[in-house]
Amino acid sequence: MQKSIAFFDFDGTITKKDSMLEFARFCSGIIAYYAGMCFISPWLLAMKMGLISKAKAKEKLLTYFFKNTPIDTFNNNCISFTEKVIPFLIKEEAITAIKKYQAENIPVIIVSASAENWVAPWCVKNNLTLISTQLEIKDNKITGKLNGENCNENEKVSRIKKIFNLADYDNIYCYGDSNGDKMMLQLATHPHYRFFKK
Repeated sequence: MQKSIAFFDFDGTITKKDSMLEFARFCSGIIAYYAGMCFISPWLLAMKMGLISKAKAKEKLLTYFFKNTPIDTFNNNCISFTEKVIPFLIKEEAITAIKKYQAENIPVIIVSASAENWVAPWCVKNNLTLISTQLEIKDNKITGKLNGENCNENEKVSRIKKIFNLADYDNIYCYGDSNGDKMMLQLATHPHYRFFKK
């Protein structure tokens, strides 16, 4: 019997919008969110121009919106976000595909550059394994920094290979939507790029 596994990116692949931006807006409110985005826009522009890494731009956003937030408060906000917002971000085609794999007893792994704090509750609810970016916590507060590498590009591949021996699998399904997923897609026997439309 053939052995299979499926890896899904989260933002843009399973979701219609970037969950980190939606989470920042959810926690801050519309006015404060757009004020913050204006403030950090030079760093976002620098990222798009290739002058700074995605990780540095992410840390700038996380620092602006969440630095010194108690971790308990932060995680409670993540759970609330999972219940109130994420269901409206999920693409129907993506969740249908995930459920099909699960019905066939094929493990489904979410591999995301977003922080585990707001993706994990959704994964737990849907019986999915998660590999994602970790946030630095000091004195029980969010610092705005990452703990380790941003789970994107080659880091996605490294994290997958640390956990799974891909040689054991006959079928490797990978789903992604951005340049940050292309290295992961190269692992696949069945790669799917921007596969889900809605």
